Amino acid sequence: MPGPILEVGDDLVLRTVEREDAAFLQRLFTDPHARLGFHERSHKNENEVEELIEEQIEDDSNAAYVACVDEADAPWEHPEEDDTTPVAFVYAGHVDRDRPNLVLWVPPEHRGDGHAKAALELSLEGLFRTYDAHSVGASVLEGDDTTREAFDAVGFTDEGRGRELVFVDGEYRDLLQFGLLREEWEDD
Repeated sequence: MPGPILEVGDDLVLRTVEREDAAFLQRLFTDPHARLGFHERSHKNENEVEELIEEQIEDDSNAAYVACVDEADAPWEHPEEDDTTPVAFVYAGHVDRDRPNLVLWVPPEHRGDGHAKAALELSLEGLFRTYDAHSVGASVLEGDDTTREAFDAVGFTDEGRGRELVFVDGEYRDLLQFGLLREEWEDD
């Protein structure tokens, strides 16, 4: 289960990613659109996801968040399974550089609930407050409208596309590039 609360929003909170979240995150690697943010071409088993958490997510140069809908009496620290529901995952790679890259994943059962935008807003709030990033980037596979719409909704700008750059579901697809400058975020 996710760890302590990092950011609090109106309807959800961002919690730390814990090794016990491997089963939840394993589902990300069954989603061919989402796993591309990690430059992975295929699925991962739970042990491989645990290794990824240890080696990549727990690395100081990256930041990761589980967006959760908490029960009213959920603890700030480590909640029990029935105290919180993970509804999205946001990963920021290379927060130690001028332009971290964001990955957003919302499980299918929570798409359309408004959690994607809220999770991105809370993540950006924390990223720009905590790290010295001049801008934030994101890559979205053409056809992943849920993720593209979430980045659009929080102010990201379409910066171009890599034509037929990624092979997914038996065909080559374009990879759309988005960016958000710190000053654009702060002006909103």
